[in-house]
Amino acid sequence: MVALGSSFAAGPLLRPVADRPAMRSMRNYPRLLAGRLGCELVDLTVSGATTKTVIDVPQVTMTGEQYPPQLAGMPPDADLVTITVGGNDIGFIGAMMYHAWRRHDAKSLVLQGIEPPGALEDPIGRVAEGLGRVVRAVREHAPGARIVLVDYLTVLDDDRGSAEIDYSATELALFRQRQTQLAAGFRRAADDEAVDLMPISAASSGHGLGSAEPFVFDFIPDPLRTTGSFHPNERGMAFVADQLADRLSGDRLP
Repeated sequence: MVALGSSFAAGPLLRPVADRPAMRSMRNYPRLLAGRLGCELVDLTVSGATTKTVIDVPQVTMTGEQYPPQLAGMPPDADLVTITVGGNDIGFIGAMMYHAWRRHDAKSLVLQGIEPPGALEDPIGRVAEGLGRVVRAVREHAPGARIVLVDYLTVLDDDRGSAEIDYSATELALFRQRQTQLAAGFRRAADDEAVDLMPISAASSGHGLGSAEPFVFDFIPDPLRTTGSFHPNERGMAFVADQLADRLSGDRLP
């Protein structure tokens, strides 16, 4: 099994840590899923990844470490490939982080490392096109692999918001719009490329911020740990792994 993707697959803040510069956990959903399926895992996920850094652009992390494109590490005999990436292509969590820190501490140095959110042209198409390129590149590298697109856990339900940051109605509308666009991009890519989709966004509805059992962390104001804000917690990662295991455990791979 090979895991490709960004922080929603890598698992920043979740201990124990597998790779600190990549902010990759040993309790992320790829590792949990591989254990459930009895697979040997090649985890190539890196927090902050985009579809481009998965395919052909080296990635430089916040600490200055450089990682080659994730596909460079893919074994050609992979049986199963999970893909969770695309949110950074449209600045989904970045927008939430930017506005959170502006409200929490507008003078914080953290803001210097966050790109202000701006208007996007065809965000659904941007996600779908990027994911499509990833899928086609995976097929070239590992032609026998079964590919599963795994979209993002719900961060914001329709009726709740952060308990830590008093976002405006306009800001919440923007975040929910990008969340919806991200899920739509995954659906389009799955249809266009004829690959499996695990719609985690729909399955985790009701477990966003402010719910009785959230699957994501709320805003974390500690600059050393803030990268985990709005990202999967342990319950969220276990939920994704369980959903995938239930679908895949009875199937032959690839």
